[in-house]
Amino acid sequence: MNIAMISNHTCPLAILGGKNTGGMNVYVRELTRFLGREGVHVDVFTRSQDEHVPQVSHDLGNFNRVVHIPAGPETTIPKSELPKYVPDFADEIIKFAERKQIKYDLIHAHYWLSGKAGALLKHAWNVPMLQMFHTLGLMKQQIGQTPEEREGQYRISGEKVVMASADRIVAATEAESSQLQELYGVDRKKIKIIPPGVDIHHFYPIPQDEAKEAIGIPSADRMALFVGRIEPLKGVDTLIRAMAIVKENCEFFDCPHYLVVIGGDPEGGTEDVSAEMQHLQTLCRNLGLDDMVVFLGKRGQNTLPYYYSAAEVVIMPSHYESFGMVALEAMACGTPVIASRVGGLAHLLKDGETGYFVPSQDPQALAEKLQLILNHKDLRERMGARASAYAKDFRWEWITKQMISVYQELTG
Repeated sequence: MNIAMISNHTCPLAILGGKNTGGMNVYVRELTRFLGREGVHVDVFTRSQDEHVPQVSHDLGNFNRVVHIPAGPETTIPKSELPKYVPDFADEIIKFAERKQIKYDLIHAHYWLSGKAGALLKHAWNVPMLQMFHTLGLMKQQIGQTPEEREGQYRISGEKVVMASADRIVAATEAESSQLQELYGVDRKKIKIIPPGVDIHHFYPIPQDEAKEAIGIPSADRMALFVGRIEPLKGVDTLIRAMAIVKENCEFFDCPHYLVVIGGDPEGGTEDVSAEMQHLQTLCRNLGLDDMVVFLGKRGQNTLPYYYSAAEVVIMPSHYESFGMVALEAMACGTPVIASRVGGLAHLLKDGETGYFVPSQDPQALAEKLQLILNHKDLRERMGARASAYAKDFRWEWITKQMISVYQELTG
C-alpha cells in the first residue's frame, strides 16, 4: 500500500517548539515510522522552506520519505499567505509521482491546508482521502482572546470545503468528534476516533538521577517542566503566575529550584513567537522569578525523555488542546501531569491518579496542585507509576493498526 501523507505547512523533521512545530509534527513523523514497520510505504509531502535542504529525505526509515515540495518562496511565510500556493503545491506533488512512477492508494492529509491540497490530488488521482485537522478554526475563534489568537474566515471556509471532500475524518477524541458534528455539521458516520500514540520504546521512565545528569542538572535540584509552543493559547503566563504563588509559600515546603520552559526562542530572534516570549520574560522579572524560571528554547525529541524523567511534574495550562501529546509523553516517562481540563486533555488524564486537572487561567488553583505534588514524594511516585502504565494503552503499535484498518476500509 502506498500512502501520500500531506503536511503542507510544517515538516515532521523540524525541531519542536517553534511557531508551527508541535504535536502534529510528532504525530506525522511517528505514524509514518510505525506504518513503515508494518510494510506500508509512505511519502510525506511538505512545502519546502529552505532551498538548501535536499528534496527527499529518508530519515523516517523503512524506505519512507519526506519530500520537500517547492511552492511559493522557499522560506517561512505566514500561514495566512499559504492558501494561494496550495494549487502549486498539489501540482508539484503530481509531477513528483509521475517522475518516480508511483501510484498512491490513499491520501492522508493533516490540517486544513493539507486537506485543500489533498482534495486536488484526490480529484487528479481518483483515490480516497482521509483527513485529520489537529486543531479547528471555530474552536480557536471561541477561545482566542485577541485578534491575533483568532482565525480568519478564510480558514473556517477552507475547513468546511475539506470536510466535504474527505471520505473519512479521524478525530483524536470524542470531544473533537462532537465539535466536528456540532460546529461544522459533519455526519457522525464519516468520523472515526483514533487517539494519537506514544513510542514507549523512546519515552519510558529513566532513573531521575541519570536523567538529571544527562541534561546537566545537579542531582539535588528539583524541576517542574513545561513543553510546547510559546503562544498565548498555551497559558504559560498562568503557569508563571502560579509559580510566583508557589515561591511565596516556600517557607512551608521545599521549593523546586527551576521551572524549565522548553519551546520558542528565548533570545527573541525573528520568530513570530518572540513577542509572547518577551511578554513572559517581562512577567518573570516583574514577579521576581528570574532565578526560578529557565527558558531553554527548542529541544529535539531525542532529549525530551531525559527532561520528562528529570521533572517532578509536567504542566499543561493550555486554553485549548486538541489532544495533548506532551502529556502522553510525560506520563509514559512516569511523570505526573497537571493540565487544564480542556479539549483532548480532558479525555487523556485520570484526575487524582495520573495527575490533576485545574481550571484554565486559574493561577491559584494551579499553584495549589503544584504544591501538593511537589511536597509529597510518595504521591508523585504513585501517580508516576500509574501514568507510565496507563500510557502503554496508547502505544504506537496499537494506534498504527487502527489506522491501517481505516486505510483498508477506504481502499477495499
